[in-house]
Amino acid sequence: MAKPTTDKTTDKKTDKSKNTISAPEPEYPLTTMAVVAPLVGWLIPGGGHILLKRYGRGILLLVSVVAMFLIGLGMQGRIYKPNGGDILDILGFVGDVGSGALYFLARIMDWGNAMAANAAADYGKTFLIVAGLLNFIAAADAHHIALGKKP
Repeated sequence: MAKPTTDKTTDKKTDKSKNTISAPEPEYPLTTMAVVAPLVGWLIPGGGHILLKRYGRGILLLVSVVAMFLIGLGMQGRIYKPNGGDILDILGFVGDVGSGALYFLARIMDWGNAMAANAAADYGKTFLIVAGLLNFIAAADAHHIALGKKP
């Protein structure tokens, strides 16, 4: 006796729900706080963390960025202005503007305009740039905390 065979192509059931393409839900949805915290953190160093109730980290960042900025100014470091000149000047400006309100205060008060007359001024310029870069990293960290990516 021969066994009956079935045709697999005709017995196939189609499931229409599997045929629809839908966008996956984001693992970390963008919230208002995920936008506001990094902006506040950029404008006021450590402010994003303080807004997210991470007081220890926020105060540490505030003290670190402000101290580096003031040390840079004390060493007669140069504050870069926005211009389209040399690539190093553009990168220096990006680093300086990372300090947020400190940068704008320095520009309004006309601080950091001295030309590098000694080696300390070059180190001071570096302190100013690194203060801004640290603040950019802190703002990104506040964004990740607000998204829930970081505990």
